[in-house]
Amino acid sequence: MQKKKSQFIHLRCHSEFSISDGIVRIADYVKKASEYGMPAIAIADLSNCFAAVKFYKKALEAKVKPIFGAYLWIENKSSPD
Repeated sequence: MQKKKSQFIHLRCHSEFSISDGIVRIADYVKKASEYGMPAIAIADLSNCFAAVKFYKKALEAKVKPIFGAYLWIENKSSPD
């Protein structure tokens, strides 16, 4: 099967490490991205980077560029508004 080429890159994906709303399994995510010929994909989990090492290794194995992110809540107690 010849790989399809895609210019689309997922930038907002929560993996199974985003406890409250992540359902994407890293191996499945990377495999699909590779099948569709995506040049890169991202993981942006909620309040953690626990998926980073597993995601990085799987993406490199599949020749897909890994992009990391995280959604963080920041609080400024001296100026809450």
